[in-house]
Amino acid sequence: MNYDRHYRGGGGRRRYRDREDYDTHDRRREYESPEQILKNSIIKLGEVDPVQEVPRLAKQLCEDATSMLPTISEGIRIAVTEQPYKIPYYAALLRLLHGPSSSGTDTSTAQPSSLGKQVLDDFWKGFQGYLDKLSWRDVRLCIHFFAHLTVAQVISTESMAALLQSFAAVLDEFGVSYGRGKHAALCASEGLMIAGAVIQKSLSSNTAEIIAAIHSFNESMASSKNLVQPLTSLASSSATIDHADELLDSVIAVLKALEASEFADPPASFPQPYLEYEDLDPVSSPPFELPSILVPPEVIELDGLPSDGGEDAQVKRDEWPEFWFRLFDNSVTPDPNTVSGFLIRSNFRDMIDIFEINRKECARLLLEYPKWCVLGTFKPRAGGPVIEDDPSANNWQLESAIIEATLGYLFLLPEPGQKPIYFIALITELCKLSPSTVGPAVGKSIRRLYSCLAEGLDVEVARRFVEWFSVHMSNFGFQWVWKEWIPDLVLPDNHPKRAFVRRAVESEIRLSYHDRILKALPEAMQEDPNVISSQQPGPDPEYEEPSHPYHDAYHSILSLLRGRSRAEEVIAQIDSLKTTLDTSHTDMHVDSIIRSLAIQSLLSIGSRSFSHFLNAIERYLPLLRGLASPTDLDAKRDILAATAAFWKRNKHMIGIVFDKLMQYQIVDPTDIVAWIFNNTAPGDDVANPVYIQAFEWELLKGALDKANGRVTIARKKVAALRKEQDDSIARAKASGGADVGNMEVDGEIKPLKQDESANENPQLTTALKAFTSLTREQRSVLAKTLEGFVACLSPAPGDTHQNAHSKTVIEEHAWERRASWTNDEWRTWETWGWYRHFCRLYSPYLRNYSTTLSTVAFVKIEGFTTPTAQSVKKIWDITTGQEA
Repeated sequence: MNYDRHYRGGGGRRRYRDREDYDTHDRRREYESPEQILKNSIIKLGEVDPVQEVPRLAKQLCEDATSMLPTISEGIRIAVTEQPYKIPYYAALLRLLHGPSSSGTDTSTAQPSSLGKQVLDDFWKGFQGYLDKLSWRDVRLCIHFFAHLTVAQVISTESMAALLQSFAAVLDEFGVSYGRGKHAALCASEGLMIAGAVIQKSLSSNTAEIIAAIHSFNESMASSKNLVQPLTSLASSSATIDHADELLDSVIAVLKALEASEFADPPASFPQPYLEYEDLDPVSSPPFELPSILVPPEVIELDGLPSDGGEDAQVKRDEWPEFWFRLFDNSVTPDPNTVSGFLIRSNFRDMIDIFEINRKECARLLLEYPKWCVLGTFKPRAGGPVIEDDPSANNWQLESAIIEATLGYLFLLPEPGQKPIYFIALITELCKLSPSTVGPAVGKSIRRLYSCLAEGLDVEVARRFVEWFSVHMSNFGFQWVWKEWIPDLVLPDNHPKRAFVRRAVESEIRLSYHDRILKALPEAMQEDPNVISSQQPGPDPEYEEPSHPYHDAYHSILSLLRGRSRAEEVIAQIDSLKTTLDTSHTDMHVDSIIRSLAIQSLLSIGSRSFSHFLNAIERYLPLLRGLASPTDLDAKRDILAATAAFWKRNKHMIGIVFDKLMQYQIVDPTDIVAWIFNNTAPGDDVANPVYIQAFEWELLKGALDKANGRVTIARKKVAALRKEQDDSIARAKASGGADVGNMEVDGEIKPLKQDESANENPQLTTALKAFTSLTREQRSVLAKTLEGFVACLSPAPGDTHQNAHSKTVIEEHAWERRASWTNDEWRTWETWGWYRHFCRLYSPYLRNYSTTLSTVAFVKIEGFTTPTAQSVKKIWDITTGQEA
């Protein structure tokens, strides 16, 4: 389908709109101000040939310098922070503006100030603004700009070294957070990678001190690295793994290599056009001195809202070490442990972040990236200009490098910086722009990731892999070479490769329909019920069969619901059925049967579509609330169990129904958590172990996010009401203590008491009570989840659900023999993976309540020295920052 084709309907109206749009656009161009035209010229530098455009633009800026200096500075600042791939050419532009011929004043006067210095003076104000806001990416890109200008002799080496030292000093702050330290380390290190060669030669060289500070900071965070590795090894605590590079580890590797060579190997893949110009005379064109800075501290918002347990309820998202997945060899994609490879990946990440609002533009710019690199960095495209063979050329594959960086960003743990669907859509756009070159890179990436599933690919990375694979296939006709994976059908059903295929097919069916996906699979997979069911996903009413003893009772309720009877009539029918069952089935739990009949009848009339389901829920809310009072935990468990039984052939709908039941407060998040950890599998034997797999995790995450989201909303409401109250008090004080809203001409002015205003605000009082209640629920949900995982993985001797495999799967020798594992071992291994992900993903909340949660969850295994108990506690200690 051609999505670029214009809509044909209503032709006359469409033509009018087209003409109107054209006229509006034409008028807008006609009335563009001279400042806007100049700014656009700066931002669009290099669209054709940057080498030729830089001198031409420099001449134009010199002519307009007198009246448009702020515009020039703003244009360069925008370009530097939004087009990082052009930074070397903007440095070349400043180099030309800094020469003596660019003076903005009469050269007959003493020591004129160059235009370059004037621009940098104004540019520095913007940089200081980024620094004050701790806008780390903008700060780092400005440092790239300063580093190139240092090499170009525009900025003094001493002031640049002092600037980098200011960021290295952050790493020595007491109690510095990992996120703050990581960003400061990147600012200092990337500046050194670009300008280290000239700084090393200066008398004030401090490169060794900066590298030592980064290395020391990185070593102090080694314990947390094991929890965010994309390839999980439960038996190993090593901070390094194959097929992935940790961000600061790569920084240290690059800086150590540069230090060993005395910075003789600058980033060879990036142009330095300013070096083509003559050296500046330090007397007539003295270098610009960067002012000294102090990196401001992190902003800690204190809203005075402790939880009812006295713990701080404010949540700040933690940042973890970043492991970037490697999919290709160093001969195919840049090695991030080299200066060129590290800076190229940094550029890719910045471009992906900056252009998040326009994935089409991002895809186009990524594929045009070689334009901004030295020839030979990437392999020339077919049909492009022929380049003579150069033994020193890297000739990396551009498309493979882009896909590797995009997927590496997508697979960051515990969560990527953007929504996962953005990366998926970006890869789709890349494939549309260049299917012949990007398509093979995508295929190789899929095969590499699939092979890693058996090597310990993290459960959350595997889940995102399923999501990307299924959505990507849906965008390209579900075309995949499934027969490549037929040999893996002999593996156990819960082997990661089998689980991937099953979940990918389930996801594809949701994005299409059953028969289409069935026909796309090879015959061997079509016949395997663990790959795809012979039945289409849909409802499975337990009482639909006429032979079922409760068939008539079920249809009596269903008939009333289909006839849109009032809730009171349905409730009366249910009470009548309950009385009948009480007298005829004295040995059965009648209340559970009644709830199951009612819930499955309600779900049946709502099974046609999502809107049908919502209408049914809203129409019969009194019925639902009558079935489960807020304190009746058994009733809520019955409702959840009936829902799971009804939608067992379409598990995706279970999560949707659970979410709506929480939204309408029929069940609480704690009820769902308790149900998951008490829902034994496989079979109905209460002594079976409880396993958490991808489906159960999605239900758990939905409950946790609901509880955390409610607290966030309540916090914002309290903050807004408090601000409103404070503003009211301030206005009253400004008016002399009088209630100016009620003043009359001849009336007596009544003073407004501040205490009364603060204490007699019913909205604020109600909001504070709600906030307290919701934080209590949040803590309860976290506690039940943690307690459930502990019971799964390290059950006490007297617990019902013992798991003999929880100890074996975390042993090194058992992992080496994983080829012989059965379904139970793989399910246990996956449960360990989801426990790790729970801890790292919700670590900000867990840290806030660490004392309470650990007391409740670990009481049964207190003092235990078993391997499982020690592993559970070690993961917890790393997450909450308590590891010695």
